[in-house]
Amino acid sequence: MSSRGASSITNKRANAGINRRADKGGQELLHATRLTLKVFVAHYRKAPLQAGAILIGIVLAVTLLTGVRATNESAIDSYGQASELLSAQASNLVTPQPGKPLSESLYFDLRAQGFHHSLAVLQGTALDSTQHRWQVTGSDLIAALSAIAPSSSELQTEEQANEFADSKMPLSGPLPLAAMLVGEPMLVMSEAQARRLPEPWLNLNGVRIKVVAVDESYKLGDRLLMDISLAQQLLGKPGELSYIALFDPPGERQSQLSSLIKGRGELVESDNGEAMKALTNSFHLNLTAMSLLAFIVGLFIAYNGVRYSLLKRKRLIIQLQQQGVRRAAIMIALGLELILLVLLGSLIGFILGLQLSFWLQPMVSVTLEQLYGANILPGQWRWQWLVQASLLTLLAALLACGSLLRELLNQPLAQSSGQLSQQRSSQLAQNRLMLLACVLGVITLILMPLSQDYRLTMALLGLVVIAIPLALPYLLRRLIALLQKISPNGLIGYQISETRELLAPLSLAMMAMLLALTANIAMNSLVGSFEITLKQWLDARLHAQLYLRPPASQMAEVEKVLSQAPEVTGLYRQWLLKSHYQQTPIFLLTRDPYSIEHTSIIKQARPDLWRAFFAADADTPPLALVSEPFAIKQGKQLGDKIQITALGETELTIGAIYYDYGNPYGEVIIPPSLWHRANLGDTPLSLALTLNTDVTQFSQQIQTRFELPQALIYSQEKIKAQAITMFKRTFSITQVLNSLTLMVAAIGLFSACYMLTQARLAPIARLYALGVNRRQLVWLVIGQMLLMVLLTCLVALPTGALLGYLLIHKVTLQAFGWTIAMVWDWLAYLELVGLALLASTLAVAFPLYQQTKRPLVSSLQREVI
Repeated sequence: MSSRGASSITNKRANAGINRRADKGGQELLHATRLTLKVFVAHYRKAPLQAGAILIGIVLAVTLLTGVRATNESAIDSYGQASELLSAQASNLVTPQPGKPLSESLYFDLRAQGFHHSLAVLQGTALDSTQHRWQVTGSDLIAALSAIAPSSSELQTEEQANEFADSKMPLSGPLPLAAMLVGEPMLVMSEAQARRLPEPWLNLNGVRIKVVAVDESYKLGDRLLMDISLAQQLLGKPGELSYIALFDPPGERQSQLSSLIKGRGELVESDNGEAMKALTNSFHLNLTAMSLLAFIVGLFIAYNGVRYSLLKRKRLIIQLQQQGVRRAAIMIALGLELILLVLLGSLIGFILGLQLSFWLQPMVSVTLEQLYGANILPGQWRWQWLVQASLLTLLAALLACGSLLRELLNQPLAQSSGQLSQQRSSQLAQNRLMLLACVLGVITLILMPLSQDYRLTMALLGLVVIAIPLALPYLLRRLIALLQKISPNGLIGYQISETRELLAPLSLAMMAMLLALTANIAMNSLVGSFEITLKQWLDARLHAQLYLRPPASQMAEVEKVLSQAPEVTGLYRQWLLKSHYQQTPIFLLTRDPYSIEHTSIIKQARPDLWRAFFAADADTPPLALVSEPFAIKQGKQLGDKIQITALGETELTIGAIYYDYGNPYGEVIIPPSLWHRANLGDTPLSLALTLNTDVTQFSQQIQTRFELPQALIYSQEKIKAQAITMFKRTFSITQVLNSLTLMVAAIGLFSACYMLTQARLAPIARLYALGVNRRQLVWLVIGQMLLMVLLTCLVALPTGALLGYLLIHKVTLQAFGWTIAMVWDWLAYLELVGLALLASTLAVAFPLYQQTKRPLVSSLQREVI
């Protein structure tokens, strides 16, 4: 045999041996991993609380993240799917010309000229007997249903026709079309809304109307649908339309369509909800930020549970290594355990999150409807949310636990099982966290004054939110050190000294609590400050006692009568229309000179504002007053030039910026002379009255004489009450999320205190053996926990104030355009402190009660068993 052949045989045998050893090594690793997992399962059977603490954190984190995400995406999808009720999505809209109503005769002419796929729509608001405001939509029902039906040419085969007939399109079903078309007072609403009514009737603007409930496939959302003839009667707009929806692109008939519409309306292309998405971006961003904050708090709780579980298994891991179990097997087993817990917790959290979204969506719908006029449809959940939440939670868990796992696996096997190396390194870790918090704070301090966009500001605010809990362990250590210097000797001195040793095991729970307390204090400051600012603005803005909005057909008669009425001491007028500035919807308006000068709360103005504003003529460049939201969102300053679509080529100079908290779209006020020169309409939209008689009695007289619906007459008190009610509904979703975040932190504090107290039962028993009575022990342990919580609340006071300041003076100002004076609410802060103290007291009391029922020797045995 040649040497080359012998060498080849030798190499093959060597490779075969290596492969056999590799297979054997892999099998041994798999076997060791399986045995290690069985040991860990046995450990959790003995200590189920540890697994429960991990699951609780994951479940709570994923629940809030999924719930808010489902609510947000449902709303955003609704904007893109915005279609005419019972019909399809329009490609173009015919809207009224500035200052002129849109006549239904144009709709009849369009259909007569062959534009059959069109729909007349009238929208407005009506009040029921409880003064609840409803969004009313009237439409040509037959046209709405026929607009979604494909033509015969589009149904090429019998199979396609049958498929469309079997679809869920609402061409048939519970809609009482015959009764509605003959003028019977009847409306349609979704089943979800109808279930909240005490009876199947609504009294809208004094008209008793029967309610018919339909399922969610009709996509009514929160709106009420009725035949357009009933809507015109109910809203006091006979022969008027809000717009005409065109479902087919004009194509070659564009010129014919333009000639039909010319002088009677304006043709605009549908944006498929893009304008509404842009308008509501800041609202959805705030919700997302709140959910991410709750997610982070939940992850703190989960990490605290993982950390506690690993520390309790430190001796067990050493024993497994001493028995010859490879570190790789232990690492794989711990990784599989973490993955299983994350998947189980994410699944439970996902299911609970969908239920949470079901509860949150009505509040979000009310907010978006009241603020922006958006209609939110029922959402559909997606499996991708579960996958994404699971991956995000797993990634965060692995990043958080990786260093601790490596530390446990690399510890010396001969280490004394009763000592914890983490205690010696905790001070170094606290110093590092404080340094990182300072770095994040410096970055924010440098970039925050430069930020002009609320998205960047929110990102910088996130750095602050991360930095605050990172600094907590160091700050607590310093505060406890100060207390040690002034504390007396004896049991109290021992109590405070030992509290310092509890920093490491309790730091994560305290960090979660600090985050929740800081966010709660900040949001309470924002909500309370905004409510006070809104009330002050309303007091200054509403100078009249009674406000009327009669139909345009009655306005001249109402004006004449009121101007001659001896009870009326002042009659004020307002003209308003919806226009655009650079494709952004705004409101263009004017009022009588007295109202403009005395109800516009000026933020910035040129020195000779009112003289120059009212003296403008055809040869003088006109001035305009713009609202603060408009100026901030458009980046405008005093002296800048703007052009409004309704005014054509007329260039306006910004002469003043005024505060406005009632219109998220933005407003521009022009002089009355310019309004009339531009032919924007002579008929006012609304009237305001000052009276020398009883307001309620006079409003009833006006309502009776002119047969005006109650929804068109407002007293000053009624407007203020509705504004405050709308404000509270607007912030209800934020307050709910805030409360949920605090509840998550309280649960985390409870579980951390409970686990820590159980771990300290043996040291407590030693103190009892040394002569400390049970009552002293109870106060010792409870006092230590309460001291930690009180110090955390003390840190939360300035951090919450800082976060609230940034929310009010940076985020809210940039996102909504509202300047708010910050007001501190001590009562709300004390309530939060009381809740935190109650949670910690309950968390400590239960294991202490268990200790008092257990023989002393059993607790002492824990040190050696």
